[in-house]
Amino acid sequence: QVQLVESGGKLVQPGESLGLSCTSSGFTFTSYNMDWWRQAPGKEREFVARIGRDGIKTNVADSVKGRFTISRDNAKNTVFLQMNSLQPEDTAVYYCNIYPPFSNYWGQGTQVTVSS
Repeated sequence: QVQLVESGGKLVQPGESLGLSCTSSGFTFTSYNMDWWRQAPGKEREFVARIGRDGIKTNVADSVKGRFTISRDNAKNTVFLQMNSLQPEDTAVYYCNIYPPFSNYWGQGTQVTVSS
């Protein structure tokens, strides 16, 4: 049974930084790429970042390139997202997931709100 638990989201002001964490269980973490996605209310889910099994190769969406960094700790089955220079358009529920996914399970996500 795959479980993904995101944490760290909160209300921040524009220009501030925030780090998110995703702890996982129920699969061999080191065998898979890991992703971060986000979804604003009433909008489509949007790809944010991907990191390879070895934690070296990464891919970040153009909308957040230069501001967001993805990383992982294979010993703790955890993937991180460091978000700098946050803007109101970054407001969304942030989800982690396995790539390739096992199923349509996404977990509950964590809310990030960027507002004055």
